[in-house]
Amino acid sequence: MMEVVWSLGEATAAAIIEELARSTTWNHRTIRTLLRRLVEKEILRKEGQGAGSVYKALVPRNARVKSEGKSFLERMFQGDAASLMLHFAKEAKLGPEKLARLRELLDDESDEANAGGNS
Repeated sequence: MMEVVWSLGEATAAAIIEELARSTTWNHRTIRTLLRRLVEKEILRKEGQGAGSVYKALVPRNARVKSEGKSFLERMFQGDAASLMLHFAKEAKLGPEKLARLRELLDDESDEANAGGNS
C-alpha cells in the first residue's frame, strides 16, 4: 500500500483502492482499514473529509526501507549483516555486472574500514 502512496505522491482512498485492485485481491473495506491504521500509526496523513480526503506519506520511502531492513536483519539474521549478504549472494542468481558491483562495494567498505583503523 505504501508503494502506491509513494508512487502517487498523494491520493484519495478511491485512487489507492483502484491501484491496489490491479495487484491484490483486497476488498475496499480492507484497504480502508489499512489506511486508517497507517494514519493512526502516523505513517500516513489524511487531509480533508469524506470522499475527497487525500492521503499523504509522512514517512519517506527510504526511511521506511531502512527501518524495515534493520528489523528484518535483526529478526532473521540476529543482526549479522555478513550472514545476510552471504545468504542472498548464494541464493540470488547474480550476473557478472551485479557481481562486479558487489565486489566494488565490498572493496570500498574494506578500504574505508582500513582507513578508519589507521587514523
